[in-house]
Amino acid sequence: MEFIESQPTGKAPAEWFTGDVWWDVIHAGTEPSRMRANWVRFSPGARTNWHSHAVGQTLHIVSGVALVGTRDGTVLEAHPGETVWTPPGEEHWHGAASDRFMVHLAMWETAGDGRPDADWLDPVADEAYDRPRARQN
Repeated sequence: MEFIESQPTGKAPAEWFTGDVWWDVIHAGTEPSRMRANWVRFSPGARTNWHSHAVGQTLHIVSGVALVGTRDGTVLEAHPGETVWTPPGEEHWHGAASDRFMVHLAMWETAGDGRPDADWLDPVADEAYDRPRARQN
């Protein structure tokens, strides 16, 4: 057992995000582990580009209001304590509501076959971001 040395907070790359986003790498496993976990802070209205993960992604909302959208036009609204799973290969985006900061813990695994952690695609248009939101029942 060992403590893992923490890394400094980093600004997320502008080519993958709209708005200001910062992250802390919590865990970037090395073989045999394929686990990845980032603590991610979004400014109001900030969001990822469309992207997908070969092995899926889990988002646990820590604070604020998270929006998670899919290519079929669904936009889920998630609150602190809620967890959203996106299956392998599903193109999606996630970010903060326009009126408050949002923090989530993003967790995913690498595919283990040399593919990238995520396939980053085009920015999310305002029309997709502003769609009506669905809440879990």
